[in-house]
Amino acid sequence: MDDYRRHRRNWRVLYALVHRWICRKFNMTHEDLHVEGPVLLVPNHVCAWDPLLVAMSLREKQVYYVASEHLFRLGFVTRLIDRLVAPIPRRKASLGTDTVKACLRHLRAGHSVCIFGEGAQCWDGRPLPLFPGTGKLAKVSDASLVTYRIEGGYLSLPRWGRGVRRGRVHGHPVNVYSPEQLKGMTAAEVDAAIARDIAEDAWERQRQSPVVYRGRNPAEGLERAMYLCPGCRRIGSLRTRGERIYCDCGLSLRYTGTGFFDPDTPFATIADWEDWQRETLHARSFAHGDLFFSDGDIRLSRVGVDHGEERLGSGTLAQYEDRLVWAERVFPLGEISSMSIVRTHLLMFTYRGEYYELRSESGANLRKYLEIWEET
Repeated sequence: MDDYRRHRRNWRVLYALVHRWICRKFNMTHEDLHVEGPVLLVPNHVCAWDPLLVAMSLREKQVYYVASEHLFRLGFVTRLIDRLVAPIPRRKASLGTDTVKACLRHLRAGHSVCIFGEGAQCWDGRPLPLFPGTGKLAKVSDASLVTYRIEGGYLSLPRWGRGVRRGRVHGHPVNVYSPEQLKGMTAAEVDAAIARDIAEDAWERQRQSPVVYRGRNPAEGLERAMYLCPGCRRIGSLRTRGERIYCDCGLSLRYTGTGFFDPDTPFATIADWEDWQRETLHARSFAHGDLFFSDGDIRLSRVGVDHGEERLGSGTLAQYEDRLVWAERVFPLGEISSMSIVRTHLLMFTYRGEYYELRSESGANLRKYLEIWEET
């Protein structure tokens, strides 16, 4: 039996095993995809379970998912996943040549591929920019392009959160673009169509049709997304417990079942807080000296092209205006060519052609380092 036939068989078995459980766990409804031939499936990306949520609409179609490189460094788990579904590896913050070639090989062989168009899960419930090159890939694939939207997924399992909150999730194909249609569009026009189709704003949806998402300790983990206190403008002072996020300066907000804060000042939503903290960080109007901020117990590893990992030790990570410092290693920001966050505790970056991983062993907020680098 060839690999593709085995993967199709595996998918039929896996679907039968997990479909009812996933739909019950997320209170999910879905519309199935019915398209003949190979498709390039492009969904939005709102939570860690998105591959499974999208898969609920794929009763009749097995797809190869493009997955983050870190998934290929999990030993036995990696071997099992590869045997069952053979995902296509992609390094975070890049859509490398090898990844594009692998997608095209599958599509031109008559297989289907799923790539999350935004490239990463959102932190604040709003759409992210489309991953560069997605429209171009769709045009040269000779396959149908299918856009897909997950609604309600962010509030069910926000990237920063712990545990599923049961409310309402719906997944459905939005549009199907034939190869002939794609040939008549520019890559920019395809990108614009994808971005329009998969855009999902959790707060706009909640304001129009509120849903309560119930779970235990719903605010816990929110300090992994919010790094700057609006009360004292300190970084790293926020804490969470139960349904509250608070600071020792006196700030205390309740995260409600609809996702809004109570009281609704200084911010009504995580998105409002996100806009403020980004502006404040970029204006440097937060409490700091030459050292902006730092976190201890950060492990550094070098990752090879074969997914091998060389652990370099554990130390303190410090951010200055023009450089990132780990232990005695200095990484000038201008020489870091890419940077991204995997899940919540892994900061990946490319420095002078080498790929590194910074892992927080203590749950430190790593977003602030990415925010500073993105300005360079």
